[in-house]
Amino acid sequence: MEVVLVTMNAHTPSERLYRIVEEGLCIGCGLCQAVAGADTVKVVKTQSGYLNPVVVGDLDHATVDRIYDTCPGTRVEGLPERLIGTDTKTDHIWGPWRRMVRAWAGDAAMRYEGATGGVLTALADYLLSSGRVAFILHVKASAAYPTFGERHLSFSRADVLSAAGSRYGPAAPLIDIDAVLDRAEPFAIIAKPCDLSALRNYARHDSRVDELVKYWLGLVCGAFMTPKGMDAFFVRHGIDPATVTGVRYRGHGCPGPTRIETSEGVHELHYLDLWSEDASLWTLPFRCKVCPDAIGETADIVAADTWPGGSPRREEMASDAGTNALIVRTEAGAELVQAAASAGALVLENEIGPDELTGYQPHQRDKKYAVWARHEGLRATGRLAPATARLRLAELAAEMPAEFNAAQREGTIRRVREGKASEPTPRPLVPRTPKPRT
Repeated sequence: MEVVLVTMNAHTPSERLYRIVEEGLCIGCGLCQAVAGADTVKVVKTQSGYLNPVVVGDLDHATVDRIYDTCPGTRVEGLPERLIGTDTKTDHIWGPWRRMVRAWAGDAAMRYEGATGGVLTALADYLLSSGRVAFILHVKASAAYPTFGERHLSFSRADVLSAAGSRYGPAAPLIDIDAVLDRAEPFAIIAKPCDLSALRNYARHDSRVDELVKYWLGLVCGAFMTPKGMDAFFVRHGIDPATVTGVRYRGHGCPGPTRIETSEGVHELHYLDLWSEDASLWTLPFRCKVCPDAIGETADIVAADTWPGGSPRREEMASDAGTNALIVRTEAGAELVQAAASAGALVLENEIGPDELTGYQPHQRDKKYAVWARHEGLRATGRLAPATARLRLAELAAEMPAEFNAAQREGTIRRVREGKASEPTPRPLVPRTPKPRT
């Protein structure tokens, strides 16, 4: 499907850009700043609490056209057809794959530091130590906003370890992708599926992407907590959000404790205190609720958690050393996994298949079946919906009962009408500096 651009004369370029934000489709990846230039569009924290674009210069319609063509809020496609080999399998839910395997980092320290089994951390370290890439583009904890992530380039094992673990807040890894490409050095990217999708989109406009990005690594994404949701989490546990100076969401075990540093002390909470068994306490960005690809269909390799039923149990977490399920989608990914295992960077436990993966990630199956009808709900209200290709969404919806699709469509329409799918026109905030701990 081609992207339908909003070019009505009644809308200024700024209004067209802000429509993506106002209709809840901006995920804050930062790519629009790279497309327009930082002197025209800046991606910053706004009054909504998210990272959003703010127009600061002379924005024109042609630039907004390029943003609509690359933004993962308006366009999401599956693996490029040139990367799908004749021996590639395709599962209706999980997409193209060459191999699915349980694995963990060969280095015990990396396995401990990582979010699950440390596989992405181990692959990053292996790519650097073997000289396959010059650096890794990924995300680490933000220096300005403790619950956020920020774009980070790693050139060494120490750099990689400094960014280990998950980030469950807004992050903009593509905010200066042009400057990263200007380095003219081979690199790998580790990012959320929406970020990878955005960069794949951008490759159509900048040939350096396919030339320099040698490995595309991702994670099966369960979304992140809204900034307001994080503040509510802190308050529930007696923590003043204004005092927070650092957050480690998981790591130091699988998934490890949620560690919150404040100017008044340190709090260590259970992972399931954040991602509570009571899902009513979760607040997720609207874009995540209509995400057409949370399983990283554009990646070479995707890493997932392996908890049966989709969630850890409190009594089992202390003894869980961590194991990732890998979806290896491309020839480059298959070669990398095997080479890393041969070098001892990875331990490969056993082969699995789509059924086992669904057992670990049933919520991803459920979302994949629901997305087409949710997008139809957006269109029914006159809203933007991501243009998609090679994600099998219509085919998956056709497998579901009409009642299910109707409920998903009507639920989305209701969210729109109740204002739950809307954000204010972005206005920047001044970064705060938490008081140092005394």
